[in-house]
Amino acid sequence: MPSPNPKNILFVHPLGYKLEQAGGDISRMTNIMPPLGLASIAAYLDERGFETAIIDCYAQPAQAEQLMYAFLLEKRPAYIAFSCTTSSFLDGVRLAARAKEVLPGISTIFGGVHVSALQEKALHDYPAVDFVVVGEGEETLHEFLVTPAQSRAQVARLIWRDDSGQVIFNDQKRPPLDLDLLPFPAYEKLANYPEAYQLPIFNYPKEPNTSCISSRGCPYACSYCDRSVFRRSFRYNSAGYLYRHLAYLKEKFGIRHINFYDDQFTFNRERVEEFCRKMMDSPLGMTFNCAVRAEHIDFELLQLMKRAGCWMISLGIETGDENLLAQHRQNADLTMLADKIRLINKAGIRVKGLLMMGLPGESEESIKKSMDYVFSLPIDDFNLAKFTPFPGSPIYKNIHQLGSFEEDWEKMDCMQFLFIPTGMKKERLEELFILFYKSHFQQPKVLWGYVTMLWKSPSSWRRFARNFFSFISFARSNKRLRDK
Repeated sequence: MPSPNPKNILFVHPLGYKLEQAGGDISRMTNIMPPLGLASIAAYLDERGFETAIIDCYAQPAQAEQLMYAFLLEKRPAYIAFSCTTSSFLDGVRLAARAKEVLPGISTIFGGVHVSALQEKALHDYPAVDFVVVGEGEETLHEFLVTPAQSRAQVARLIWRDDSGQVIFNDQKRPPLDLDLLPFPAYEKLANYPEAYQLPIFNYPKEPNTSCISSRGCPYACSYCDRSVFRRSFRYNSAGYLYRHLAYLKEKFGIRHINFYDDQFTFNRERVEEFCRKMMDSPLGMTFNCAVRAEHIDFELLQLMKRAGCWMISLGIETGDENLLAQHRQNADLTMLADKIRLINKAGIRVKGLLMMGLPGESEESIKKSMDYVFSLPIDDFNLAKFTPFPGSPIYKNIHQLGSFEEDWEKMDCMQFLFIPTGMKKERLEELFILFYKSHFQQPKVLWGYVTMLWKSPSSWRRFARNFFSFISFARSNKRLRDK
């Protein structure tokens, strides 16, 4: 039998739950995002002489595992690598163990936010995990692949077992990557791209659409945000690179709308202004969404972004209780935030508010303040997440002192109340969560906004109609996954 091919590596994006539940997953019906991190690493390795492939179990759950087994037997890669969130990590471990049964001798590599937070614990507790890449994957994984086994101690940000079984972590820091030197992600390796991937319903005007990342990290230190991969670093692509990236997506895949999946798209004003001017001087026929912090926008910039094709802006509100907000993020100024939301609306750009319920310190009073605050503003759409303390977030260390926490990784998807703040009960949080959403959709201005989507985003309405009964079931049960 031929030996595994050391130049061949298979990347896998796990589903994170049972296959039979995929058809009843409300999250998949509303939003399937391409695994851009894996696509970026694959492109980086391809440029350096490796042969890579990607299997996205989330986008194609029915076929993914069989495709993985067939690939292992046919191509016999020396390595299989998994990128996992907290909720998908145990599924990744299961697939890794299965890969070792199908192809004995294969090495398993894990990366992503969850293992970057767990670090050595991932190898101590899970025998199917052979190596962990902590932080950004491109350079570390490439250096690992070209370094002889006896010299792996030299590879920074790598965790492995030595011959005696001892777990070793070379935690030496790496210089930050220059993002403009990276190739565009290997979108072509994603099966049925871009059709298999969909932005959230009512969050885009045109198809096909996709996500794009133009920066890494965040300069802020909110209590609830995972910092295990990028720490406090913040880097971004230049305006020229960004424009070329969009032109590539338009030319090769016909993309008509982009969602910039950045924490802070407008942090560097000069970059955004230059990008917008390029989009106006040489139009691509594309629109875009982005996420911003209120401190980094003003009406002049918003007008420029609107002319360049900005269709929707998302802002992290988190809570309408200023005292609670001040416990978890910097510059908790809800008056300033409200003024900026009104400016976005005035500029003719849709506004999406991002909120959390169940933060440590939450109370019925703070939830009522959040509802009053949100409903007083011209917010077109909003997303209300259930606060989840992830291992890489600053608040995780002391979370058990702030309430009760059921740390079940497979359920940690921000759609379940696993943490209950002191003084609250889970049943009441669920009731208030449903009330918040129902109250939002009962507002005449919001209802009219969704009616206008008939001509502003007709494909969203088609998707809504196809999955109408699933959405109604979710509204009634408040459960992401329906049992089959």
